[in-house]
Amino acid sequence: MSKSLPYSMKDVHYDNAKFRHRSLFKVITQTLLTSNMRRECGSCSTGKFLGLLMIFGLACLMLTHTNKAHSVSDGLAKGIATNEEHKEVTDIGIRFKKLFRRAPRLPPRLSPDEKIIHHNFTGKLNEPNVEEQWKARQQNVKDAFTHAWSGYKKFAMGYDELMPVSRLGVDGLGGLGATVVDALDTAMIMGLDDVVSEASSWIESHLLDRIRQKGQVNLFETTIRVLGGLLSAYHLSGGDQGMTLAQKGPKPTIYLDIAKNLADRLLSAFTSSPTTIPFSDVVLRDSSAHSAPDGLSSTSEVSTLQLEFNYLSAISGDPKYSTEGMKVLAHLKTLPKTEGLVPIYISPHSGEFSGENIRLGSRGDSYYEYLIKVWLQLRDTQDGNFTYLHDMYEEAMRGVKHMLVQKSTPSELVFVGELPVGPKGYLSPKMDHLVCFLPGTLALGATKGLTKEKAMKDNLLTFEDLDNLKLAEDLTKTCFEMYSVTSTGLAPEIAYFHTKDYFESGLDGGNKSSEYVNDIIIKHADRHNLLRPETVESLFVLYRITQDPKYREWGWQIFESFEKYTKVESGGYSSLDDVTTVPPPKRDKMETFFLGETLKYLYLLFGDSSVMPLDKFVFNTEAHPLPIKSS
Repeated sequence: MSKSLPYSMKDVHYDNAKFRHRSLFKVITQTLLTSNMRRECGSCSTGKFLGLLMIFGLACLMLTHTNKAHSVSDGLAKGIATNEEHKEVTDIGIRFKKLFRRAPRLPPRLSPDEKIIHHNFTGKLNEPNVEEQWKARQQNVKDAFTHAWSGYKKFAMGYDELMPVSRLGVDGLGGLGATVVDALDTAMIMGLDDVVSEASSWIESHLLDRIRQKGQVNLFETTIRVLGGLLSAYHLSGGDQGMTLAQKGPKPTIYLDIAKNLADRLLSAFTSSPTTIPFSDVVLRDSSAHSAPDGLSSTSEVSTLQLEFNYLSAISGDPKYSTEGMKVLAHLKTLPKTEGLVPIYISPHSGEFSGENIRLGSRGDSYYEYLIKVWLQLRDTQDGNFTYLHDMYEEAMRGVKHMLVQKSTPSELVFVGELPVGPKGYLSPKMDHLVCFLPGTLALGATKGLTKEKAMKDNLLTFEDLDNLKLAEDLTKTCFEMYSVTSTGLAPEIAYFHTKDYFESGLDGGNKSSEYVNDIIIKHADRHNLLRPETVESLFVLYRITQDPKYREWGWQIFESFEKYTKVESGGYSSLDDVTTVPPPKRDKMETFFLGETLKYLYLLFGDSSVMPLDKFVFNTEAHPLPIKSS
């Protein structure tokens, strides 16, 4: 931050005789009365002449003052003094006085940073109409959610996902009605009671039967979407002495009972495995589990279950869920890593990492996210010492900065690359949109959910925290430019970055006016957009923590592009096949996370920061808020 000049207003009134201002009359009289001066002036003709000159000057000052007073009084009494006469006398007095006037001391000048603070203090930048504008924009997001839900309800109610163009439902996540559960807490936060009633009625009537009858589901996807959604709905409907955002719907215990039934079946992934690393797939109807066809589990998937299982243990009183989940993280702590970075595959049969591919995109991302979030969830409880999670997180972030972070050419966008053949191999300048979770995670890890202003005021930030926060801001900028560089204003699934070692021509995003059109490369196979939430998630977190309004503005631009290019008039929103062409061809799929995450984060970004505060709630990787419980 810039520093202000090293003086202040108190200097103007500095009470020291050396600097105290004295009138001209006092200066002259004190000089004339000084004995040495009288003696020296009287002893030579030059002195006598100077003395007469000073007396003459005093006489001129007195005459000037007298003439000015007479001209003004005469003009008022007799009405005969003209403006020209008055002006002439006044000008003479002013010109004479200017000869003896002391140059004024300038008041302290504010640095640019202090000017911003001053303006905020006086309210000039926070006018009421600005907040009214954001309330209106928040309502637009609410309307978009209603439109998305209406399409799902009409054409796909009870299915996992909507195909909005075909107006059909499809089960791609095990047939548990994933969109219903994923969207429920978003509707609660938005105060959409009718949607809450419709979703919760379906859950109460159908979900338990689905769980008992359905076959194979993925442990990770079912935990973050369905179990996480049920637990969040439990809290937001008043369970666990939580918030009561829902005016309609079943009692909170309904959500808890279904969550326990589902989690009991999911536990088979842990208990069936020969190690502490769970299998990837579960057959719900008979509570059995097995590994994926290649025998491996994703590192991110086995380490992204703990927030949900910990909270279920806390509210049910049964520690078995948390015990199984936390065994995984304790085991991962013991495995060898490269500066805190880990391969993206792990074997449930051996308990060891498999391969050397290191990335923060798919199969690696939420491992790093849950290290800090689980620590935040548990740090104030009496359940044990979990500082090892924070240590693992900090080591990993140092490794990211040292081994994966680079800048593009020519405009120096900061990006996170990959090590596809391990730490001794080349760095690929490839960055999944999924990596855009990282800025929000870095900011959350730096301030622990507090605003930057409060964290600095309370002296809670280390130099490393500030460095991580700076990287978070740089990466958020990059993630936003992945949107603005395309013709549609929507990001591709994967981007590559122009570096001194890598460039492919003819593969830009289509927006030739973008400053970064030559920095970002989008290959033909990567040009689809799945309505993903990671960038708006980071915009939400960065706005909450830095209070910089640009993150809101960026989020609004992204929302407008979603509205313009992905909205389907009959109901719902569709993924796109190619974001670099206008109009973009639609992919005919509305992912559950569009309602569960993307629109939720945009709604919270445009709303009051006191709703779902980041030091009181931790969002799971599917944006389901869970309360941070203190001891």
